Amino acid sequence: MVDAADNELERLRASRRSEIQQQLESQADAQAEAEIEAQTQNSKLSALDDAMRSILTPDARSRLATLSLVDAETTTQVKTYLSQLANTGRISIPVEDDQLKRILAGLKSEQRETTIRRM
Repeated sequence: MVDAADNELERLRASRRSEIQQQLESQADAQAEAEIEAQTQNSKLSALDDAMRSILTPDARSRLATLSLVDAETTTQVKTYLSQLANTGRISIPVEDDQLKRILAGLKSEQRETTIRRM
């Protein structure tokens, strides 16, 4: 009876070890995928930053840097948009600060405005 209990206990331990090993492997895979995705995202952002150096004037880059402190997602969208415009030749390079203001105003007008009515 002791041998049967020992065998059962050893089988349960082996089963638990394999479960833990599978969990560790899946966590390692998820972490590796997250790191790869983060590196890809960082390389895309650095490529956009490099493109902005040739597309924007220093004043416009300064304005975009200030905007990135407030809303990084919008800044990334603007950089992507400017890069696409420059690649297709639909915008004159370098983009001045006034032109960037107009582009930002145009993008802002596409967003819905929220109004609050008091009752």
